[in-house]
Amino acid sequence: MDATVIKAPPDPTNGMAQLRYGYNPTAKLPVAYEKQNALAANNAMDASNSKISALNINTSNPCPKVNCSSQHTRKGYFSFTEKQLHRKPLNMRSRTSTLLDFLKNGFKTPNVVVMPDFFMDRLINLDCSPQSFSAQITDVIERKGGSIDHIPQKDQRGGNAINVASALLALGAKVTPIICTSNLGLEQIRFHLKDYEVDTSHIKIFPEASVTTALEFKTDSGKANIMLRDLGSLAEFGPAELTEDEYQLIEDADYVCLFNWAGTLNYGTRLAEIVFKRAKAKGKCKTYLDTADPLPNEEAIPKLMEKVLETDQVDILSVNENEAVTFASQLSSEVNAQRRKIEFNELALLSAQILAKKLKARIDLHTTTFSVTVKPEGAFFVPAFKVKPLRATGAGDAWDAGNLIGDANGLSDDDRLTLANAVSACYLSDPEGAHPTRQALMKFLRKAKTLDL
Repeated sequence: MDATVIKAPPDPTNGMAQLRYGYNPTAKLPVAYEKQNALAANNAMDASNSKISALNINTSNPCPKVNCSSQHTRKGYFSFTEKQLHRKPLNMRSRTSTLLDFLKNGFKTPNVVVMPDFFMDRLINLDCSPQSFSAQITDVIERKGGSIDHIPQKDQRGGNAINVASALLALGAKVTPIICTSNLGLEQIRFHLKDYEVDTSHIKIFPEASVTTALEFKTDSGKANIMLRDLGSLAEFGPAELTEDEYQLIEDADYVCLFNWAGTLNYGTRLAEIVFKRAKAKGKCKTYLDTADPLPNEEAIPKLMEKVLETDQVDILSVNENEAVTFASQLSSEVNAQRRKIEFNELALLSAQILAKKLKARIDLHTTTFSVTVKPEGAFFVPAFKVKPLRATGAGDAWDAGNLIGDANGLSDDDRLTLANAVSACYLSDPEGAHPTRQALMKFLRKAKTLDL
């Protein structure tokens, strides 16, 4: 399943070679391709000559649908014909069989340090549109106050770092959380992780906990959430809070993962800069960054780009659509130029390729309908699984855990992305919001189907 790299570049003037081998005219080397692409490319040559803009996606999987009315092409980016976007889907039975063997036979469980957030979450499930809820609120206010009853609510663990820790622990990884919270928060963490062996001695106690109220709305495209956050003491958390023992843990780990950069409002960039530098000190550790939504700390994004993202200190950058577009717009004017011209999924793909071209990190983009890894030699696309989502929060954290397990075990890009998608889908569709064990993942994969994109 691994992609094959062509040794000699194809003739850039040969249209067939460009389709078949994914030739990028601005690259020094041809991009990677999978052998199955040859058939898809031959089919594409029989299609209409009408071109639609897409990215340098080279995989046996179908590409995401993009705006077929878009006729422009871009220098340095690959253009697929319309027919090629609807080629035969990948053989999921074969891929599922590979992952089932992987899960059944056991796998390497990495030693992971996660930082720095835990939130006490209140999830409010509003079975209505934002417009409908707004009208209900207005009605209550106009009658000088009152109640809106029959609103399902649930208290649950929150925070990117602790959610990734929970998902990794469920899959058997060793996880050390270096987390900022209050005394009450510490007790809640112990409760949420009571089924696992986990060292909580590095959880930092501060006066104010981090608290989120998440409003989940029904929309035409599924569930959407609004997070009302009180950062508490997390806003002041920085490298000065870490002890030398904790820096030793960081240096000895297989992975050091930083999350919720915007939540560490005042020292987030410095924290990433120092922690990743120490993680790299012995050359063993991989660094993993998922900033979550950076826009609450928008004015600090340029410094994050300069001090962290544009250095060699980040091995893997995990982003959703919004994060990819936000960071890529710091590196290329093309993102804003195309913002109103192409579909958002396509803009996210364009942004991911810009990030891969400009940054040293591997770019892993996860969305509600597909995941893609973009590297200088090519991109690998995997559709999401068909599930009925029971929640809109935490999907990215579960995805990160699956991504880390796949990376630690050297899975091919497409198998790793499929595993990450499966962990996320299991979590989203679980009635209790539990992170899946190996056994639960195997049960899910035996029945799972992917989206038709």
